[in-house]
Amino acid sequence: MAIDQDKLTEFLHKFVGDLGATMAAGNVLVGDRLGFYRALAGRPMLPHELAEHTGTAARYVDEWLRGQAAGGYVEYDPQTGSYSMTPEQAFALTDPHGAVFAPSAFELALGALRSEQKVAEAFRTGAGIGWHEHDDEVFSGCERFFRPGYAANLVASWLPALDGVEAKLNAGVAVADVGCGHGASVVVMADAYPKSKFWGFDFHAPSIETSRERAAEAGVSKQTTFEVASAKDYDGKYDLICFFDCLHDMGDPIGIAGYAREHLEDDGTVLLVEPFALENRTQNIDENPMAPLLYTASSAICTPNSLSQEVGLGIGAQAGPGRLREVLKDAGFTRFRVAAETPMNLVIEARP
Repeated sequence: MAIDQDKLTEFLHKFVGDLGATMAAGNVLVGDRLGFYRALAGRPMLPHELAEHTGTAARYVDEWLRGQAAGGYVEYDPQTGSYSMTPEQAFALTDPHGAVFAPSAFELALGALRSEQKVAEAFRTGAGIGWHEHDDEVFSGCERFFRPGYAANLVASWLPALDGVEAKLNAGVAVADVGCGHGASVVVMADAYPKSKFWGFDFHAPSIETSRERAAEAGVSKQTTFEVASAKDYDGKYDLICFFDCLHDMGDPIGIAGYAREHLEDDGTVLLVEPFALENRTQNIDENPMAPLLYTASSAICTPNSLSQEVGLGIGAQAGPGRLREVLKDAGFTRFRVAAETPMNLVIEARP
């Protein structure tokens, strides 16, 4: 087998970059949890100053800063020996309530990697891995990762993009969030639409407990109800049923969407928020910059969860609008459109 040295060097550069990013994940969380980023966002500091400010050991901080500067997460001034952050770095690394919060993504990734042996065994056997079987940082990382996007987009653009839904929410209607996780999306909606009532359903009991805590912290407990329930055993009729970044994780998305159709008012709407994807595999691989991340995450979390449940359709996190349209059509919906999109999400409206 002949080896093209230029192509090999190009591949090795990619490999080293990916390996560096993998190793950097832990240090990003160290910087978040010890307050390094927040301190540097205030003013330039020498390593010993940052250590003193955060109550940490200077030699560790010095080495951490060197790695962060080499990776582009902080700035280094060789004239003064100090480190600082650009406004863009600070925006992405310091505010857990901002539109982007990068440490949460690393928390989710590291939590998922702790299941590597389970995933490898699932590859051998074909068995699934339930959501509840993952490390707790998968749950907390998901909440911290998705919450900023919901806070930035849900009320500002996604709900207004749906036909007539915002007016209903302002007037007061019943809303279900199926697979609500830690309740981030429910809290955002309840805060924005005080006349409406919101129900959050999730089969993971610890997540439901956390959802109730989040609602209490936000002062929306009177508008919200959280119940342990699967996606095919909740009760009630709703004007809006939401699936936030979860339908592709479910074993029977057609049956689950059909169950939602049965529990939807005649003029109701399903809001489906899914990871951004293009129409087919070739387009995703060649043209979608999110595809490497999302296919990889799907093989570790999304697809194993689907395969752990009944039917086990396993459509994956890169199903795309065409495949999702088929799922919703098979579930009994007759109207479907991509109402909005972001670099991370497709926002889909389905009507009876």
